[in-house]
Amino acid sequence: MKLNKLLKIKYPIIQGGMANIATGEFAAAVSNAGGLGLIGAGAMDVKMLKEHIHQCRKLTKQPFGVNIMLMNPQADEMAQLLIDEKVEIVTTGAGNPGIYMKAWKEAGIKVLPVVPSVALAKRMERAGADALIVEGCEAGGHIGEMTTMALVPQVSDAVDIPVIAAGGIASGRQLLAAFALGACGVQIGTVLLASEECPIHENYKQSILKAKDTSTIVTGRINGTPVRILKNKMAKEYVKKEKAGASKEELEVYTLGSLKKAVFEGNVNEGSLMAGQVAGMIKDIKPVAKILEGLMSDCQKAYQDMDI
Repeated sequence: MKLNKLLKIKYPIIQGGMANIATGEFAAAVSNAGGLGLIGAGAMDVKMLKEHIHQCRKLTKQPFGVNIMLMNPQADEMAQLLIDEKVEIVTTGAGNPGIYMKAWKEAGIKVLPVVPSVALAKRMERAGADALIVEGCEAGGHIGEMTTMALVPQVSDAVDIPVIAAGGIASGRQLLAAFALGACGVQIGTVLLASEECPIHENYKQSILKAKDTSTIVTGRINGTPVRILKNKMAKEYVKKEKAGASKEELEVYTLGSLKKAVFEGNVNEGSLMAGQVAGMIKDIKPVAKILEGLMSDCQKAYQDMDI
């Protein structure tokens, strides 16, 4: 089953639940454009999340969802809020949502965990997940070790529920490749940072447009907390400190508030400019609707042009 049929949306495309970026307003814009908009609860508290859900409902009549980062200290309260607010779709990251699965399923919520490995994919299928977002290390933000090209087909072969590819998707050719690997749809993030509706600072957007193929770097790999961001002064200093033996706590203090510096202040030197490896492919800012339409039409053209 294609993702658009499963979620009752126009296109088989989900917007990533990017913390500090995926607001209720932005999620509504993506849903109105034919994708599945997500509210990213990663940097929110319960009160803020409720406000963003209400805001999204005012701005769209289309399906939308919420992404919960399970390391959030209010994850338990957020899990209940989704039931109380009758949210129809939830995606999860940074952990195992198994303890919430029964209550969510009884409430009729579709659950789509993000998974970085075959082992976790199998566990999530047994727990009752409706589909899996299989994310490769090409993605921006928190990542695993395996690439999308290697991980998606292995998960697709290992489970019987729909698989959604994420990481390294910014063109119709990459969308077509995701389908060929066994995915029923995709989740995208970096390409949407360069949308007119995306609420990040203009400096952040311009950094995406200036990026090249080698412009991203993974911080935190030594300490087991890998995050892909654009190279800048903060990123280079972080890696330097990490290689010198700085503790996880010292590094957390060093990067405290760095994502907000990038998103809200436009500090491209000391901010955490989360972006995937596809940043080098993005050359202009467009409305969300044009980005999604372009992905679909270019996918069809790529399929027709294949000589196999």
